[in-house]
Amino acid sequence: MLKKLGLVALIEASFFAALAFVFDLLPSIRLSPSISISFAMVPIFLLAFRRGFIVSVLAGFIWGLLQVALGDAARSILTPLQGFIEYFVAFAFVGFAGLFYQPVQTAYRRGRKRAALCLVTVAVFVGSIARYFWHFIAGFIFWGEYAPEGMNPVWFSFVANGVTALGAAVLCSILTVLVLSSAPTLIRPKTAAPVSPPKKAS
Repeated sequence: MLKKLGLVALIEASFFAALAFVFDLLPSIRLSPSISISFAMVPIFLLAFRRGFIVSVLAGFIWGLLQVALGDAARSILTPLQGFIEYFVAFAFVGFAGLFYQPVQTAYRRGRKRAALCLVTVAVFVGSIARYFWHFIAGFIFWGEYAPEGMNPVWFSFVANGVTALGAAVLCSILTVLVLSSAPTLIRPKTAAPVSPPKKAS
C-alpha cells in the first residue's frame, strides 16, 4: 500500500505529522487538568483535504508515533493497550477528515468556495469526533479511577473528552477555514507536467 502512495505523498505525511507534533508543544487552552484544547490537528486536516483519507490517516499515525518517541506521552501511558489506543489509533483517526477529500476538491474546482469551506468545517468535526471517541473509550476503561468522587467514570470521560473534542473542533475549523480562505492552493498538490513525445526529425 505504501508503494502505491508515492514518495511525495509519504514525505508530505511525515512533514505534516511533524508540524502537528510541533504545534502540540505550544501552549494550549487548558480548562481543567482533564480538558485541554489545542489546534495541533490543523496540519493533519490540511493534509486530509490535500491528499485524502489514506495519507492523512498515515500522518496521524506518525504524529502519534512522534508523541511516544519524542513527546511527553510516557507520562500519560498506563498500559501498552491504553497507549496504543490513545496515541496510535486515536491520532490516526484524525485522518477520517480525509473522507471529505473528493467533495472538497470538487467544490473548489467548480468555484464553489463557500460550499468547500462548509465541507471543510464538517470534515474537521468528523475528524475531531473520530479521534476523541477513542480517548473517551480509553478514558472510562483506564482513567476511571481519576474521576471525581461519586462521579460515574463513563460520564466523567464523556464530559472531559466531549468538551475537549468540541473545543478542538471549533478552534481547528476556524483556523483551517481561515488558512484555506487565504491560501486554497495549500490543498492542491502539484502534479507532474505531462511529458510531450519527442518530435520526429524532418
